[in-house]
Amino acid sequence: MPELDHADSLELLHRQTTVLELIAGGAALPEMLTAVTVALEELIPGSRCSVLLLDGTTLHHGAAPSLPRAYSTAIDGLAIGPDAGSCGTAAHLDVEVVAEDILDDARWDRFRVLARPHGLRACWSSPIRGRRANGAATGVLGTFAVYHDVPHRPTARERRLVERFTHLSSVAIEHARLYGALTESEERFRRAFEDNAVGMALTGLDGRFGRVNRALREMLGRDEDALLAAGLDSVLDPPTAPAALAAIALCTSGDRDSVQFETTLLRVDGEPVRAGVTASVVRGAGGEPVYLSINVLDVTARRAAELDRRARREAELAREVAESASRAKSDFLSALSHELRTPLQAITGFTELLGTLDLTPARRAAALGHIGGASSHILALVDDVLDIAAIEAGALPLHPVDVDVAGLVGEVVDLLGPLADDRGVELVACAPCGTVRADPRRLRQVLINLVTNGVRYNHAGGRVRVRAGAGTIRVADSGPGIPEEHMERLFVPFDRLGADVGPEPGAGLGMVLARGLTEAMGGQLTVDSAPGSGTTVLVRLPVS
Repeated sequence: MPELDHADSLELLHRQTTVLELIAGGAALPEMLTAVTVALEELIPGSRCSVLLLDGTTLHHGAAPSLPRAYSTAIDGLAIGPDAGSCGTAAHLDVEVVAEDILDDARWDRFRVLARPHGLRACWSSPIRGRRANGAATGVLGTFAVYHDVPHRPTARERRLVERFTHLSSVAIEHARLYGALTESEERFRRAFEDNAVGMALTGLDGRFGRVNRALREMLGRDEDALLAAGLDSVLDPPTAPAALAAIALCTSGDRDSVQFETTLLRVDGEPVRAGVTASVVRGAGGEPVYLSINVLDVTARRAAELDRRARREAELAREVAESASRAKSDFLSALSHELRTPLQAITGFTELLGTLDLTPARRAAALGHIGGASSHILALVDDVLDIAAIEAGALPLHPVDVDVAGLVGEVVDLLGPLADDRGVELVACAPCGTVRADPRRLRQVLINLVTNGVRYNHAGGRVRVRAGAGTIRVADSGPGIPEEHMERLFVPFDRLGADVGPEPGAGLGMVLARGLTEAMGGQLTVDSAPGSGTTVLVRLPVS
């Protein structure tokens, strides 16, 4: 295609400069396209030009300063296709379409009735193509049409001019779309930033505020000018500032892309605001950190609510513990009064008997024996209760020494041997050995309680074995065993697991006292039992 002559080139350059100035100045797309079409009409006498913009599969009005308004309105929304006039066909096929005479061109059959009333006889349309940075086409953006009132075929000069102005239209359309997308993106960001309920700020890498949204201004009670003249460190509560600035420094140094932390901010009136902060790096086109995006969520109310819930929960737990302790105290006093009442009634009854009847020496001795036994029971019960109270108060006097386990076990076995013989129970100490660190009197008390239980709650022909090892003493019996559901009750004061209706005496304090004494001496007492398998009690104590 021949080049334009000098005059046309100068005129074209002038027209292009005018349009490019409009583009650079951010003019609206209709204004830019109108300038393009008017310029071409002046360079091609007798022509009327238009630009249609492609939206999906339909063409819409872009600019047509010289075409009749009625005609432009009629073809607005034209569906593209292989027989949709010059413009619709050019957009559909992505090729130049020349209709030298609209009255004879088959592609105008459906649209001839629109053109004839306005005296339009020729229409030459070229597709406006988008371009990538490397010049490759990206698809049809619209069409550039040149109309004449008489049959006309474009000359080489006209083709060259239309080619230049079609390209200029492409630049204008793509610029408008890009500028529009940027404007829309900026507006979305502005609305999301300014109207966000979360406090937001953009700061420089030095921590100085660049933009601050309304939520953060209201949170801090400061106006925008005051914040923009200050830095992030000016709104931090001094005690929490070093930790917050150290966290943010992880972003500005490039170690982290984002950090989250809690800190305390100060309102302009000095009121503290507990805040959850997220700081993120915003990078430039080269990937280098440019500034920081700061999101601030006021969690003061949340923290206050959490503290309130925690306080109420602790108060509820304290109340439940107090009620449980009160119930336990009531149960303990009730059981204790029951345990004391029976021997006291015996003492009272036999005392009245001695004072009112003239008894034989034998009956008097028997009555005195009953009184002595009941008194001893009360004394032992009181001693056990006092020991339990001292253990729970941490005031039990202890005198730990190195205790020879073999000797202590032998004493207990010799002491309780007659009881075992009377019940037909075999009581054996299995080669005890070693030493432990304990109070001898209290450890003897523990073993007496355990062995006594093993003998009393056994059967004729049963056995109780006491075995000592390194820091352990094991008392195993062949009794009926304890069901699993009763194990928790084993250490409840005065709870004898139903044995209180049987023939065996007792107050239900033996196991409670045994475990309490063991733990007071720094040891541990555990029970392993099952119905039909007997019971084994293991006492662990510090070694010498």
